[in-house]
Amino acid sequence: MVDVRELAEKALAYKDKGLSEREIADELHLSIDTVRYLVEEGGAGTLPPTDVKIGWRSLGVFGSRIGLMSEILADIIIEELDKRNQDVDVVLGIALNGVSFATVISEILDAELAVYRPPVERGKRGGAFSSNYASVEGKKVVIVDDVVSTGATAEEAIKDTRDAGGDPVLTVVIVNKSSLNEIGGVPLRGVIRARSMGGTILGGGPLRSFPYG
Repeated sequence: MVDVRELAEKALAYKDKGLSEREIADELHLSIDTVRYLVEEGGAGTLPPTDVKIGWRSLGVFGSRIGLMSEILADIIIEELDKRNQDVDVVLGIALNGVSFATVISEILDAELAVYRPPVERGKRGGAFSSNYASVEGKKVVIVDDVVSTGATAEEAIKDTRDAGGDPVLTVVIVNKSSLNEIGGVPLRGVIRARSMGGTILGGGPLRSFPYG
């Protein structure tokens, strides 16, 4: 069990290392609003935003496990594209955590691989597509990330893909923490959907801590 104050300590440690709120959110698999609370309040102030802490380190420590999860994601992609009579030219991984899964999925689907870096600050300027990987221009794109919290990062990726001349047809994630089934008009599928049912799982309900892997 991990107390919310321990999460605050982790968030502050990442901040001291120079990570932005978005990068800390990616590392801790929390929303940016929750990270802002942890950094500003230190876990001891007002009740935190309702959120669900996601941890998938058990997957990340072995490439073989990333491969197995990628096979599940690829199977979901095939299912969804078949339903919509769509195909895919490019698998776009959202940095950092979506890239490893997108790499394997692109191989399974025999598609190109693109990498997207979200903007450091939400809503300020666009993100960037790595020039070392495929272009999305004129291509049908499946977007891959690990977790959707508010959907803001995926929405930015969708917008920037369209601005770059690509056609986003599907977004897939390991865990969907939201109630969203689409983002920016693009279908959203997750292997798992996780929601807090009342109160806050970060410490505002009867429990002050919660398990995670």
